[in-house]
Amino acid sequence: MRSSDGKTRDLVTSMPGAGWDYALNRHPYHEIERPKGPHYCVYNRRHMACCFDDHSTEDGYWLLRQKAAVLHTGEYPLQFEGPDAERLLDKLFTKDMTRVKVGRCGYGLACYEDGGLLVDGIVLRLEQDKFWYAQADGDFYSWARAHGAGMDVEISDPDVFVSQVQGPNALKILEAASDDGMPEPFGYFAVARVSFGGQEVVITRTGYTNELGWEYYTEPHHDAEALWAHLETAGKPHGMEIFGLDAMNIRRIEAGILNAGSDFNTSTTPYDAGLGRFVDEDKGDFIGKSALKSASREPRQHGISCQNGEPLISGAIEVAGKRIGTVTAGAISPYLGHGIGYALLDDPQHGPGAKVTVGCKDGSMQEAELVELPFYDKLAEIPRGKLVDIPKRR
Repeated sequence: MRSSDGKTRDLVTSMPGAGWDYALNRHPYHEIERPKGPHYCVYNRRHMACCFDDHSTEDGYWLLRQKAAVLHTGEYPLQFEGPDAERLLDKLFTKDMTRVKVGRCGYGLACYEDGGLLVDGIVLRLEQDKFWYAQADGDFYSWARAHGAGMDVEISDPDVFVSQVQGPNALKILEAASDDGMPEPFGYFAVARVSFGGQEVVITRTGYTNELGWEYYTEPHHDAEALWAHLETAGKPHGMEIFGLDAMNIRRIEAGILNAGSDFNTSTTPYDAGLGRFVDEDKGDFIGKSALKSASREPRQHGISCQNGEPLISGAIEVAGKRIGTVTAGAISPYLGHGIGYALLDDPQHGPGAKVTVGCKDGSMQEAELVELPFYDKLAEIPRGKLVDIPKRR
């Protein structure tokens, strides 16, 4: 039985002793988070804080929307290095990886042979023959190793941890933290190397919030404590604080950002999940290409707008008393003032504008409407720096 039943959930706690946590990994900032009272989920066998005792989820949400928030994530970078690195990544992903230039990022969406989705993540091209793939939760390493057999490429775990600084003040913090000022150019999906307090760090203009932001990559040779102290000093005048996944989850739903393994899975194609724009149908061969040629282009994933309830994960979506789909994500949006979520429908018969009833967290069935994603900022102008949107707290 899964948790997320709206009543209880299972999170990681810390307690004295040793043993039976061998496969779990703490990120380099674990001790810095400890005084805040963190509660962790396990993501890629890494601890990622869902919430903290020192602030509420809503406080964290408004921190992200109005100032700047830091999440030390469980994303798992893999390294691909060698003459065939590009060729392998182009085989593994639906997007044309040959178009990703050095110093740029790409979106890596991987399918099985039948077109079902495996995982997604961000590809960083650090050098001509060297990439990092910061993947979402999923077993991608073994998949990549198997399909890289016979190629001149080394796939390894560089033991890198990803943190993201997100919010309207994020770039002000980057400029203050960088020893040499703001890196230029540093547009959306760019990669740069900057000096933070004398330590060179890889950063990217990416994030999981659809807010203005960037991510930084802590490597084994870094002095993590000194690195955080430097960033904290730079961020303090701009209101930067650590927050948790629960607060970010609300914003990513508003933004139409999907979570691998829950919002899409092996039974959904990119087209089912509304991710067809990330399939380059005319590129060379890639895993799943043949199956996707004949797959339906009609999406089955839509937003849910519910005025009187919070959609419950795994809750039913019904029309005239007949179940037509399932809720894959749900929350109350403090900004919109009502319940929001994602609907994965059994077939594409219904779409935006359809009136439905949805199972909600309090056990009730409430009237709702299917809507297009994202809920606002349709052109993603906020993360691109083209729109400044700092809402007032309700």
